[in-house]
Amino acid sequence: MTDGASDRSKPQDTEPSSRVVVDEEAAAAARQLGGWQGQLFFLLCVAYAGWHLYSLNLAPLETWTFRILHVAGALVLGFGLSAVLSPRTAAAADWRLQLLPAVPAVLGTGWALFSVTYAFVGFWRAGTTLPPDWVFAHFGWVLAASAGLAIVSGWFFAGRGDRVAWADWVLIGVSLAASGFILFSLDTLNLRLRAGTPFADPQNAWAAFVLALLILELTRRVAGMALVAIALIFIAYAFLGPWLPGFLEHKGYDPQRFFSYVFTDNGVLGPTTAVSSTYIILFIVFAAFLQTSKVGAYFVDFAFAAAGRARGGPAKVSVFASGLMGMINGTSAGNVVATGSVTIPLMKKVGYRPQSAGAIEAAASTGGQIMPPIMGAGAFIMAEITGIPYTELVIAALIPAILYFASIFFMVDFEASRTGMRGLRSEELPRLADLLRQAYLFLPIIVLIGALFLGYSVIRAGTLATVSAVVVSWLTPHRMGPRRIVDALATGSRMSIQIILVCACAGLIVGVISLTGVGARFSALLLDLAAQSQLLALVFAMGISIILGMGMPTTAAYAVAASVVAPGLIEIGIEPLVAHFFVFYFAVVSAITPPVALAAYAGAAIAGAEPLRTSVTSFKIGLAAFIVPFMFFYSPGLLMEAPWYEVLRNTGTALIGVYMLAGAAQGWFLGAIAGPTRLVLLAAAICMISGDWRSDLVGIVIGAAVFAVGRRARAVSGPKVS
Repeated sequence: MTDGASDRSKPQDTEPSSRVVVDEEAAAAARQLGGWQGQLFFLLCVAYAGWHLYSLNLAPLETWTFRILHVAGALVLGFGLSAVLSPRTAAAADWRLQLLPAVPAVLGTGWALFSVTYAFVGFWRAGTTLPPDWVFAHFGWVLAASAGLAIVSGWFFAGRGDRVAWADWVLIGVSLAASGFILFSLDTLNLRLRAGTPFADPQNAWAAFVLALLILELTRRVAGMALVAIALIFIAYAFLGPWLPGFLEHKGYDPQRFFSYVFTDNGVLGPTTAVSSTYIILFIVFAAFLQTSKVGAYFVDFAFAAAGRARGGPAKVSVFASGLMGMINGTSAGNVVATGSVTIPLMKKVGYRPQSAGAIEAAASTGGQIMPPIMGAGAFIMAEITGIPYTELVIAALIPAILYFASIFFMVDFEASRTGMRGLRSEELPRLADLLRQAYLFLPIIVLIGALFLGYSVIRAGTLATVSAVVVSWLTPHRMGPRRIVDALATGSRMSIQIILVCACAGLIVGVISLTGVGARFSALLLDLAAQSQLLALVFAMGISIILGMGMPTTAAYAVAASVVAPGLIEIGIEPLVAHFFVFYFAVVSAITPPVALAAYAGAAIAGAEPLRTSVTSFKIGLAAFIVPFMFFYSPGLLMEAPWYEVLRNTGTALIGVYMLAGAAQGWFLGAIAGPTRLVLLAAAICMISGDWRSDLVGIVIGAAVFAVGRRARAVSGPKVS
């Protein structure tokens, strides 16, 4: 990389505290372990990522076993590497006071681990009968009590950031004991047949309850309270059904049946964990290899070289860089932190207001979640749920993603033109000629896309792309040898913990939806609305998708919304591909929708702007994302579901539509435009939504008239309010 790129990567006006603020809002600060604990968890991280690569490519495991081990490993790593999000900030209480909960919690966990180990070694492995009754007689409640004591103690006794607290060691032991019992029960106690029925084993229910409790607690640490609160509401719904009104009413479920059910492939071990244990962790490891080999930094440098000189250059760089990096990042807020720490200070430097700088980065980073071929792992969940081939989903997502990023680009360009912003100077940018000579660094992405379209499985394509990142690094100063490869594996495991826990927590919600049948009731409600107006049903579905997605990472937001909303849209006659893309888009843009706009709040923290104003601005900049789903509903050609000539027409008119929409939103179209003209331009943009050639023609005529009037006014007296 050039020296300019190196200097640019550490902008002088970056607020040093911004990264901390973002991380504290979205997740707990990661522990910085040293000594033997640091070495232990480093090795565990390497083993966790390596085990996934080995199992996915060389030695597949039975499905339930693989997913249980996947979740258990994330719990072990998560409790070791994540500090407690506690309201208490005082120093830890006297150690003698901590003995009161610590002694029974440690003893209980030790007994639970002994019981599971004894059952495995002495009976299951030996192929003999079940262990004596005394082995698991008190297993469940002892395990639950130990977990409860450890969780509550973590809230009250502040630990240190450089070592694992005793409470977290207990939770690690509880995770292993509960997961071990579930594994023991798969065939030995007929878990697959009895879970979720009145005949479910009580100890299975206890183990599942404890695992659900651990998932909620660790999700609280690594992803904040929003998703946990939604999960708790759904869990409460499973028990309160008999007392609820209208279509929410159901017969209710006892805890034994409920918890044994949600920890099956209908819940936690279902589609969300299926995706996190295969595609998501594989592509997070791929992203870690790109990061370690510095190939990811090349993407950002290339975006700066290509767009940095244009007016408002850093904002346009943000659009390109966030599209490249966001597609391999599972969260919009995480992408804001990754690229915004570079682009936001530079946007402020060339004249963007802080709230605009944060909002542009938030909108662009959110768009990365809809950018093929990875789409922030959302494409993999969609393929898992719908059964539609992944390659078809990637092709269908291409035009909507282009429309979204084109809209943001137009918004940015209009604002830069209106305020007379400059681009970055040549000496502030890496040289494009130098970067073009390093174009081979795009090879991992090319290998990924090429392998997918040559018919390789997603897992094999991702693995080949990861290997290619290593090979490409040998042509750079950042050559990846054994040490760097091991570091990349450890980094991948650390990066994956949040999204694995988010997917597991979303699985709890999916399990409740499946058990109670609330999704079917919601479908009936949409049918009633569609009888009055299909547009009204779509608007209602849009609102529910956004509300369900607020405060949640993309994968979890889509998984929950797809379980509740998509079946209803399909029921009213919408094609599955269109229905799921409709839901997916609105689940994604919940990250920039006030009042709970996580991506916008992350951008505001880095920019030093007021969060709510930044979220409103990001909503305006990402306005096209709220229109595009209706466009591809009325124009299936935008999802490649039409003849080629119709696809071209729909795409062309849609681009004109988002261009006029951007002009109306920014109040600029060849010059400043006043309120009445903005409304006329907005009407022209709306005419382009339906895809019908007559409405398109009306929109084009209106837009052309506004363009002609503005051009004439500009020629006569220069730019002015029309």
